[in-house]
Amino acid sequence: MSQHLPLVGAGQPGAELTAGQDGATIRRSVLPGGVRVLTEHMPGLRSATVGAWVGVGSRDETDGHHGSTHFLEHLLFKGTPSRSALDIAEAFDAVGGEANAATGKEHTCYYARVLDEDVPMAIEVIADMVTSARLDADELETERGVILEEIAMTDDDPGEVVHEEFAAAALGSHPLGRPIGGTPDSIRAVPRDAVLEHYRWHYRPETLVIAAAGGVDHDTVVQQVGDALVAGGWHLDPAGLPRARRSGAPESDGVPTAGVELTIRRQVEQANVIIGGTGLSASDDRRFASTVLHAVLGGGMSSRLFQEIREKRGLAYATYSFGQGHGGLGLFGLYAGCTPAKVDQVTALMVAELERIAADGITDAELERSVGQLSGGMVLGLEDSGSRMSRLGRAELVLGELLTVDESLERVRAVTATDVRELAADLASRPRSMVRVGPFGE
Repeated sequence: MSQHLPLVGAGQPGAELTAGQDGATIRRSVLPGGVRVLTEHMPGLRSATVGAWVGVGSRDETDGHHGSTHFLEHLLFKGTPSRSALDIAEAFDAVGGEANAATGKEHTCYYARVLDEDVPMAIEVIADMVTSARLDADELETERGVILEEIAMTDDDPGEVVHEEFAAAALGSHPLGRPIGGTPDSIRAVPRDAVLEHYRWHYRPETLVIAAAGGVDHDTVVQQVGDALVAGGWHLDPAGLPRARRSGAPESDGVPTAGVELTIRRQVEQANVIIGGTGLSASDDRRFASTVLHAVLGGGMSSRLFQEIREKRGLAYATYSFGQGHGGLGLFGLYAGCTPAKVDQVTALMVAELERIAADGITDAELERSVGQLSGGMVLGLEDSGSRMSRLGRAELVLGELLTVDESLERVRAVTATDVRELAADLASRPRSMVRVGPFGE
């Protein structure tokens, strides 16, 4: 029988909770120092994904440190006192594994997928990177150029540009409005001392979550993690507790009170446009209604945006709606890529579909279809160890609870057409920003 894991309040060192889902077993322990370890044992799987989650993202950067989080994602692969960058790469290549990292607005994750027999190596290497990064001055300057090239590559993609500029327009001077990777100016300006200070403040036992899924044994992983962190020089204080999760209280500082319109001129064939505004925070109780709204409005081939804009009128190849939830704040947007001359018509149609749901709601057939779509997607999305590892990390750092698949499906099925209409009305009433990128004239 599956059991819900209420991660909030289970922060005492050594506390454990267990749950089973389709034969899998999920366990959680809090080590001395506040390090949290979550595992999901998946019977019969010969591989595993291990991730080290640090509760720091681009929103946590202070003046003079902008870009430091993304910088660290790169620099942790550049070596430790006991391993060179080549040693780190060869450790995973030698066993056919994959290692990578990702920086978000609220967390950073270093992860590897390996055979079950190579999990001890993956834990040892990742722990060495997290605890003992050299942050060599020469390597930092080399990587500064690499990151500038990465930013330039992103800037060449109008689809990426429109999303980043939309976040900046809708969220204004709020830290969540900043680009995750930093800007060319911030990357050029941030000194090594600032990156080092950012590392020492945020890469600590109380901010670290180790998540592993696949062919893993919880007790073994806990032992290996503790040994690896101590070997890396961390002091795991028996009295240490995890750093508190972000508050879910609504935030509005710096967020514009009126919509912003922005046109970015690029010599490309197609225009990219997003219209929308603030959305739901990650912990908002209406997040399950939000998944249903997106499924109906812009989440697939049967969605209203796809049918109205692409299938009936042939105005765009790609169109969808999206939501991004963070601590205390979120984004909601409607996207389309179309011929520049059709932007006004397409944006009017997108807004009209949102307002139609806000006024009239959705049909019973749409509600039933969206629940089926979400149910299938939820199950299919957890077929591999990587997605399950990510679910553990996100539950621990963001949500404070880990729902089984059955519990998540129950919450989706509990959404009513009234819930969806009321949410659409709320989102439609908020200040509306629009960003378009394309070959527009003056």
